[in-house]
Amino acid sequence: MSPSPVASARGHHPSAQSQRGLDWFIFFLADVQTGFGPFVAVYLTTQKWTQSEIGLILSIGGIIGLIGQMPGGAVIDAARSERLVAGLAVATIGLSALAYAAWPIFPVIALAAILHAAASCVLGPAIAAISLGLVGPEAIGERLGRNARYASLGNGVAAGVMGVVGYLLSSRAVFVVSFVFVIATLLSLARIRDREIDPEQAHGAIARAKPDPDATSIVHLLHQRPLVVFACVVFLLQFANAAMLPLTAGIVTARSSQGAPMLIALCIIVPQAIVALISPSVGRKAQVWGRRPLLMIAFAALAARGTLFATIHDPSLLVAVQVLDGITAAVFGVMIPLIVADVAFGSGHFNLAQGIIGTATGIGASLSNMVGGYVSDHFGHGIAFLQLAAVASLGLLVVWALMPETRLAEGAKQGS
Repeated sequence: MSPSPVASARGHHPSAQSQRGLDWFIFFLADVQTGFGPFVAVYLTTQKWTQSEIGLILSIGGIIGLIGQMPGGAVIDAARSERLVAGLAVATIGLSALAYAAWPIFPVIALAAILHAAASCVLGPAIAAISLGLVGPEAIGERLGRNARYASLGNGVAAGVMGVVGYLLSSRAVFVVSFVFVIATLLSLARIRDREIDPEQAHGAIARAKPDPDATSIVHLLHQRPLVVFACVVFLLQFANAAMLPLTAGIVTARSSQGAPMLIALCIIVPQAIVALISPSVGRKAQVWGRRPLLMIAFAALAARGTLFATIHDPSLLVAVQVLDGITAAVFGVMIPLIVADVAFGSGHFNLAQGIIGTATGIGASLSNMVGGYVSDHFGHGIAFLQLAAVASLGLLVVWALMPETRLAEGAKQGS
């Protein structure tokens, strides 16, 4: 008889092979996804696409990515093999990359963008579910910190590789490289032993002495106050954060056009390095300090970053300010799946809850860019950054006043 979820949560120790397999799966998946970032616009421009056509493709992907968050989480909750679903999603992204490279015509690219966005909606919950199914709720904080480290390293390495490939060969070759990374991603996924992933644990379920239909209902989950408050917290985070780097890129380009590409690249690389460096520590501290202190630190760093961007005029100093971005990104990269695991633990709908938070993320980011761009155009960059800093300060206030501590007590982890 297989061990119960409770036994798994208390004593299950996955093999080093599975742990390393998950590490490299996350690393190579970050490589794959990087190819679909700004390189899409560069590539389609070289294929004589208009900016309106490129914008439409990006919008299609964004809309699918937004509306697919909750269905993607529900798919993972319904799956009996998260590893199989993840593999199919990665393979779908690989086909999308080949379509971009082979047939840059609108119908094909539009379909590829839809498939890529839909597959991505499944992969985020799949990674968190595999992680929780492997290590259990007691060790999930440190595992999520490890996930964030490898994702950050993958993003940094891929950005460099894609940039070199695009420069030396062509922007089309970037998508061929993405497909090669897909193969490495699938090989890494195969290293994770399926039998070591507890399916009930991966969905946030626990064994109960007496059935409790209310505790496992979706309606009950949606009425959990911590989940609702945290969705608002993540919305405010994205509202304050998403527009900062694009606005910074505009300032750097205006003030130092010749050195802008290097400065912007550094603005991306510096926070990724910070995330890779401190994410495991964030996961460990979350188990000792609790979640709320780290959330408050992240919002304080974000508010300080916005204020400094509003007052600093030397473009090179803006790179130093990006250290604060790394702190915020490291905290929320770990805290989002961790707090969702806290809140949804015992419901069996862990991944649906992730989809709810993902939806709040998408809405906040979209509004940030819209509002930030409008304020910048009409009132100047300084006011735009101060407005974003004010939203971050509001987020800090919400965490302090309304967000409950969600760290699970030992008794809660063991079930009833």
